[in-house]
Order: sequence, then structure tokens, then C-alpha cells
Amino acid sequence: MSSGTGDGTSTLSGRGAGTAVVVGAGVGGLATAIGLRRAGWTVTVLERRAALERYGTAFGIHPTAQTALDRLGLGDALRVRTVPYRNARIRRPDGKVLAALPLERIERRWGRPELLMSRPHLIDALLAELDRLGGTRIEYARPLTDPGALVADLVVGADGINSAVRTAYFGTRSSPRPIGTVAWIGIAGFETGLYGETWGEGRFFGMTPVEPGRTNWYATVPAATRARELREAFTGWHDPIPRVLAETDPATWVRYEMRHLYPALRAFAADGRVALVGDAAHAMTPNLGQGACTALLDAEALTRAVAAAGPDGLPGALDAYDAERRRSAQRVAFGSRTLHRFMTARRPALRDALLRMLPG
Repeated sequence: MSSGTGDGTSTLSGRGAGTAVVVGAGVGGLATAIGLRRAGWTVTVLERRAALERYGTAFGIHPTAQTALDRLGLGDALRVRTVPYRNARIRRPDGKVLAALPLERIERRWGRPELLMSRPHLIDALLAELDRLGGTRIEYARPLTDPGALVADLVVGADGINSAVRTAYFGTRSSPRPIGTVAWIGIAGFETGLYGETWGEGRFFGMTPVEPGRTNWYATVPAATRARELREAFTGWHDPIPRVLAETDPATWVRYEMRHLYPALRAFAADGRVALVGDAAHAMTPNLGQGACTALLDAEALTRAVAAAGPDGLPGALDAYDAERRRSAQRVAFGSRTLHRFMTARRPALRDALLRMLPG
């Protein structure tokens, strides 16, 4: 079993060890590999890219995901590179505050704040822990052409929204669906001191702290919007949004099409030896900021179940993982998609009136 000791470390023992192939070296895949190694499993990670992406966006780490990191033995190592997320507001383009993000309620409920961490730091911390544990081989530039040919006791699909593992073992009923918007993300080389999200008509802009001297920002606009049009899309919006865009080099901006997995999968496990984690299982829009968190929760729950059961008990362990994670993750995905519709309303007057009724 895997259990937190209270000081950010973990102890983990299992009923024997087996072999596992983890497909994908993102947050969910690396965290899963760490949990399996702690249980004594021999792990191979297959990554289609020649090197891991280290673009500098920020992840919000919810207290529940912080607990998962503690159980994986990573809590203390990661907390030294995070900043707490507090005092963020939802605003109109003219700067009028409509509501507060529920960060204070989160902190009161869980006894600790949501934390923000840059993606490169999280990836590097996960890689460093795998290296420290030893016994894991990461094979880069390994696109998966035949998932059915993988030979291991356990196969974990952590290969994102276009998951080859999901297609091979779960079919094509659930597939990536575009939602008509794109997101641009970047890092400004100064601290804005003003954080949260600004919701306009069919678009929104967000800013969060990420580390001293820098601000993480993201902008969601209609899918047809090109990079050269992004600054114009937010002309006249309150400070410091125009400055953030003006002083960030467009060559460093990252664009991605907003998609989600639809319809929801009927199971996260198949064949008694295959499991999905992260976006492969429940890719969602980023509006709730829970993509990395759900991947970490998946990884911890899966490896905890597998460690307790051992290779001979894999079918039951995967059923337990599915029962623990599927409905919870899919509720988050549905909530995120619903919030996206609300945030990008074409007639925002009613939306803004409803926001003003929320507790501050």
C-alpha cells in the first residue's frame, strides 16, 4: 500500500511485483511510473516525442492533488517550487470585479491553499524522482503503432487526448471533439500583481503568479483567431492585459485547440491488464484548472490499487481503480466543459449579473 507519512514522504509495499509499460511521459505517465516503482514493479515508459515539452505554463495543484503527491513521496520536493494562489478575482473587460475565485473556500475546507507550479519544474521533479528510484527505462521517439503487441503484466495509457492505447483497447466511441475555441498561453517577464480571470464576450483572459518576477497568462478566443490578431482581440481591456500581450514575444506563445473527450468512457480499465490515466481517460477543457490534478489523482489511485493486489490480483485492482476514479474525474470534466460555455457566453449581461450574486 502507499500511504503518506505526514512529512511528504511515503512508504509503499506490494504483494509481489510485475512488469508494466506506461505509454506517455507527461505528468500522469511519470507519476504512474513513480508509484509503480515504489511498489517494486519493473517499468518501461514509452514516449513518442524525442524530448519532453518544457513550455512554461503554470499548473494549479489542488489540495487533493497535493495529498496524492505526498502519497507518491513527492510532496516536499515539489512544494519548494510552488507559490500559493490567493486573492484572485473575476472581472469584466473594463476591470469591474464581478466575483472572487473560490480560493479562500478551498483553503478553509482543506486546510491548505491551492498551489501554482510551472510545468517545467513539475516535469523535472518527476524525472528526478524516477532517476533516484532507478529501475525505470524511458524510451524516447517511440510512437506506438501497435498497442496490442505490448508485452507486460500491466499496460497504462497515459498518452493524452489522442491516445493510441484508448483507441486500441476501448474503441473509437469516445474521441476528441473540438469546441470552437483556441487557447494561447505564455509567460510575462514581470509580476502583474493582479490575478484571476477577465470574462468578455466569447473570450476570456487569465493571469496567475508562477514564480518571482514572472506571470503566467492564458487567453481563450474563437478558433479562427490567429497570433497576429490576439493583441487586437483584447484591445481596450483593463490593465495590465494589453501590457502583458505587448511585452510577451509572440514567438514564445503556445497555441492549442480546445478539445474534450466525448462521450465519456464507460470504463477506465479493460482486459484485466490495461488502464487509462489523465487526458487519455478524461481529457477536459482547462477552465477548472484540474487537468494535471486529475492525472495525479489517477496515478496515485491506480498505483495504490496495483501495489495492494500485486500482478495476480490485477483485474480486481483495475476494477477498484475504475470505481474510485471514473465518476469523479468525469464529473470534473463535465463541470469544466459547462464552465467554458458560461465563460464564453455571447451575451454576457445575464452571466455577469449571476456572478455578482455569488458570495465574495
